[in-house]
Amino acid sequence: MENTNETYVKEFILLGLSEKPGLQVTFSLLFLLIYIVTFTGNILIIIIVIVSSQLHTPMYFFLCNLSIVDICFSSTVVPKILIITITQDRSISFFGCATQLYFHLALGGSECLLLTVMAFDRYTAICKPLLYYAIVHKNLCLHLVIGCWIISFLNSLILTILTFQLPFCKSNIINHFFCEMPPLFHLSCQDTWANELAKYISVGLIVLCSFLVILVSYFCITLTILNIHSTRERQKAFSTCASHLTVVTLYYGTIMLMHLRPRSSYSPELNRVVTILYTVVTPMLNPIIYSIRNKDVKEAIKKMLK
Repeated sequence: MENTNETYVKEFILLGLSEKPGLQVTFSLLFLLIYIVTFTGNILIIIIVIVSSQLHTPMYFFLCNLSIVDICFSSTVVPKILIITITQDRSISFFGCATQLYFHLALGGSECLLLTVMAFDRYTAICKPLLYYAIVHKNLCLHLVIGCWIISFLNSLILTILTFQLPFCKSNIINHFFCEMPPLFHLSCQDTWANELAKYISVGLIVLCSFLVILVSYFCITLTILNIHSTRERQKAFSTCASHLTVVTLYYGTIMLMHLRPRSSYSPELNRVVTILYTVVTPMLNPIIYSIRNKDVKEAIKKMLK
């Protein structure tokens, strides 16, 4: 009988937020507060968009979908982190880890594509205002959103299958707060170059292409705004893009720092910080940014409160 040193894991062990009991309580309360703010803020945006007739426009339809993604995106990670920290049971089953990675990748991709669709919406509204409702009609909005979800979930399925076909025989301890590709690759005793290549192709097609579309859209938007003679109209046009541009900068900056670095520069500590930023913090900030900087949303909130 052939001997082998390979042992295949049935469950993984994740990191807790801290080894110190005092800090565990502090971090647990902080993450719970962030999750409550994320859930409440995004639910509020969804309710406002549904209830307020003046917000029944393509831009707010996309924003509503972005809020749904943010709730689900945060929910794939934060509840499990809280359970691990509170119960000290850091185990996650093989299937549970695969499921977490699948939804994490799918929802992250959906957010990228939705932000791109929202940039296209702003480009059409500012650069082609007379044709806006003829171009961005209800059917197109629906098809664009469905396309975002389908592409992201198919892409995630391929990456998840490729990742969990690897033999995890070095260890079952994931040096991360949740299941993600780079720390999982480091547990495999097999060369992961094909998985790394698939990850870079995926990130290139979804993240980089989306980011380039957003850059081109905002380049055209900037040229159009600069050609507006009225200062007030320029400020009004820019204000409609400011919230989206802020969210794009936060999200794409962190996600590209995480997934487009070369393997030689892999740092578990940096990865943990960066992923917490775009998985936990950004979904909390999105509804705050859109409500604070958006006049229409603020007016709709005031009407609801009255």
